[in-house]
Amino acid sequence: MKPNINFYEERKDLAASFRWAERINLHEGVANHFSLAVNEDGTEFLMNPNMWHFSRIKASDLLLLNANDKSVLQKENPPDATAWGLHGAIHKNCKHARCVMHVHSIYATVLASLKEDIIIPPINQISCLFFGKQIIDTEYGGLAFEEEGQRCSNLLKNESFTTMIMGNHGLLVIGSNVAEAFNRLFYFERAAEVYVKALQTRKPLKILDEVVAKKTAEELNNEEYPNPAGTAFLKEIKTILSNENSDFDQ
Repeated sequence: MKPNINFYEERKDLAASFRWAERINLHEGVANHFSLAVNEDGTEFLMNPNMWHFSRIKASDLLLLNANDKSVLQKENPPDATAWGLHGAIHKNCKHARCVMHVHSIYATVLASLKEDIIIPPINQISCLFFGKQIIDTEYGGLAFEEEGQRCSNLLKNESFTTMIMGNHGLLVIGSNVAEAFNRLFYFERAAEVYVKALQTRKPLKILDEVVAKKTAEELNNEEYPNPAGTAFLKEIKTILSNENSDFDQ
């Protein structure tokens, strides 16, 4: 039975992404956050409760927050203040960033920890998915309260960028919906893992030329067929969870 809550389908999608992120080890303790804007101007958004493990988040658990209402931080069951500051600012200032996912996944964070700023080069088909889409935040200033959130949102106003390597911090991806954002999260971590392991061989990398990389990126991001892989991926995730009698959709 559907719980009597708003945005039920959106809540199910987001809850399923939390469950799968934990399953494939993209989570970090009770840290990290995913959010989804649910109104036109991005000021209202769903986000996970503070200090909850990804593996137990249900659709009805998600907080409905307002980026302009800081008083929520003093109310019962307040969100993580840094998450409210970061995600709220991005949703409010970047209307195209409907879904925001921030993690400290291992391989992406390896890249974020290097002195040299590294954009993953197009060394295979999957890395081409991010060709021309990556940006690096080089001005880490501590926990992402409102000021940090505002600064990060400014970097994402260019709609070309979908993936941010947060220097000395972690990874942040955006998408037009949960399926698109989670697809990017999953594949960027895989692309980062392949890249790091390729570097470990100490052999020269076989980097695609820009013409081929751009062509492949356009094919993978074909706007005429909006993210069919991401849509199918999330659909399968929800099917698997349902077949396991998961309570993610409650």
